[in-house]
Amino acid sequence: MYTVIINMKIIIKITIILLLFIIPVNSEIIKKIQVDGNQRVSSETIKIFTEIELNEDLSTNQLNNVLKILYSTNFFSKVEINVSNNILYISVEENPVIQTLKFEGIKNKRLIKLLNEQVEMREKNSFIENKVKSDEEKIINILRTNGYYFSKVIPKLKNNPNNTVDLIFEIELGDKAYIKKIRFIGDKKIKENKLKKIIISEEAKFWKFISSRKFLDLNRINLDEKLLYNYYRNKGYYNVSVESSSAKVIDESNFELIFNINAGNKYYFGNIDLILPEDYSQESFKKIIDVQNSLEGKIYSLDKIKQILNKIDEIALTKEFEFINAKYQEEIIDNKINLLIKLEESKKFYVERINIFGNYITEESVIRNSLLVDEGDAFNEILVNKSINEVKSKRLFKKVEKTIASGSSDEFKIININVEEQPTGEIFAGAGTGTSGSSVSFGIKENNYLGKGIKVDTNASISDTSLLGRLTINNPNYNNSDKSLITSIEATQIDQMTKFGYKSSKTGFSIGTLFEQYEDIYFSPSISNYLETLKTSETASAAKKKQKGDYFDSSFKYGLTLNKLNQNFQPSSGFKSAFHQTLPIYSDDLSIINKYDFAKYYSPNENAILSFRFLAQSVNSLSGDDVRISKRIYLPSKRLKGFEFGKVGPKDGQDYIGGNYATALNFATTLPGLFKDLESIDFSFFIDAGNVWGVDYSSTIDDSSKIRSSTGLAVDWLTPIGPLSFSFAQPLTKSNSDKTEVFRFDIGTTF
Repeated sequence: MYTVIINMKIIIKITIILLLFIIPVNSEIIKKIQVDGNQRVSSETIKIFTEIELNEDLSTNQLNNVLKILYSTNFFSKVEINVSNNILYISVEENPVIQTLKFEGIKNKRLIKLLNEQVEMREKNSFIENKVKSDEEKIINILRTNGYYFSKVIPKLKNNPNNTVDLIFEIELGDKAYIKKIRFIGDKKIKENKLKKIIISEEAKFWKFISSRKFLDLNRINLDEKLLYNYYRNKGYYNVSVESSSAKVIDESNFELIFNINAGNKYYFGNIDLILPEDYSQESFKKIIDVQNSLEGKIYSLDKIKQILNKIDEIALTKEFEFINAKYQEEIIDNKINLLIKLEESKKFYVERINIFGNYITEESVIRNSLLVDEGDAFNEILVNKSINEVKSKRLFKKVEKTIASGSSDEFKIININVEEQPTGEIFAGAGTGTSGSSVSFGIKENNYLGKGIKVDTNASISDTSLLGRLTINNPNYNNSDKSLITSIEATQIDQMTKFGYKSSKTGFSIGTLFEQYEDIYFSPSISNYLETLKTSETASAAKKKQKGDYFDSSFKYGLTLNKLNQNFQPSSGFKSAFHQTLPIYSDDLSIINKYDFAKYYSPNENAILSFRFLAQSVNSLSGDDVRISKRIYLPSKRLKGFEFGKVGPKDGQDYIGGNYATALNFATTLPGLFKDLESIDFSFFIDAGNVWGVDYSSTIDDSSKIRSSTGLAVDWLTPIGPLSFSFAQPLTKSNSDKTEVFRFDIGTTF
């Protein structure tokens, strides 16, 4: 009997719960909706917001939902709802409208524009009190990003008639936060001056008055950490960790930026194995196997793994292997990392559509012409990623992102590309001085002229002996051809009366192109037309004086360059081989100019770099006339240290006249173990050899068999007033007519 009673109680409870869900609570049929209190938002609009159909039951839950919907519109500060006699009464108080949004205390128009773009509160929008705090935090973050780390923001509200307000953010910028010093602590194992070149942040120096990198920016510091991490991983430090980064206050406007690095031990590549699908031939992947064999036992590097994956990409882009994926696994044994690379076939998809968003200034064709995949093509993840990198390489966008969506059927994909544009204009200037004289340069660049991706560069330079002005226009994808169209107008004046007995004034223009012919091989043909006025000194020989006058040159120039350097600026590995030739089309003195330049770099460890460079040049008359003085060859001082520029080789009387031929060999190695405590100074040992010889007429001196050579020490020092370069050279072999230069220095910077 007891059990039955208990069971009956349970049944009653369940029945009550079910009735609560079945029977409407305080339900009432709504036949009319009446709205009051609204001024700006119409009654009909509010009724639509409620999502209520007339002549339907309205429960308490539905009423609560109406309240939520109306508040979520952000139009109302207060909403009241009640039901009486089948009428739904809605009473509202509207949020005021922002009539004016001001940022007081800031005069920088660029900064004001940035703040207007980032805050949620906008003019003509509803004022929402709880979003003001969020905007205040955004403003502070933006100001800190722009160097105003000590800024303060006070929001104020001014009530106006007609339910409008003025929202004013009073801003006290304070002093800018400068990075006075950058230090690297911990088990860093790499010199500080090398690490400073890796990160984006830089120490505040007076000549860097335009650079924004000298200001403390927490977002930039996060990027610096990633750059340091990747750099160490590429140098074999597999377990590296950037333990912390901190900004230490030095005084009221200066910070010390400190990175704590635990490099760990260095690792090397062990066994590298490649697993292919059963029906794939080993011969097709011979390039990859060659790279594998060359890496075993070498220092571990993420870039080297990418090198293998890039070789796979090259093969994957062939028709036979269009749909493959490469995955790799790493196994650590002692100080070696074994690599297992596995290739798998993937399902076939096709590109249905490519959508591009965010390009408000840049024309869509600029982006589409950079893509290596088109609508209707087979979908290849490798090509898609390469396409995104191509768009990024244009440096027109702050951000380039892609998403892949499903198409209209299972076999189709849609590629969505989102870009965020950035300022593309640049003003630059530079100055320098040295044993050869002083120079000043300046210019303006625009990398996205008219939104077409066209680069416009105008620059000028002035030195003790020359004046140069140049305007260059580069269309990197002329007529959708994937080829650059480069045009330039140039005017130069070179006064070498004192040193070489002549003065040249030249004006003209050129038009040419540049494109990748095949896998890092670049072809650059151009046509140039110039007018030159040549003057000679009063003491010049008869042979030189007869060259005095006006000349017209029309020539065809082309170049072939194979570039395998790991980076174009301060390379540490790889090589570059370049050949250039200039052929006359029409000229007052027909001549052909040849130049071959080769450079090889090797880095046995993270601090030492070995380099070998070779240069060969020639200029020959095709008409039997003397080669013009201004076309003759002089070896640059950097290619033959220990000798004054141009003061080597043939002479005519007292004037050095250059030669028809020149060659130079350069060996150099950095000295990382020298003066370890001098972090900002790099030392290198060098051996230079070279010669200038050959003239078209009988000169006083033409010692064509004499090879000049020198050895010495070079010093590169990052000083508070700019980068300073010294060289101490001792000539080993020379001619009696040569002018030597044991000590040389250059100092200067760009900003």
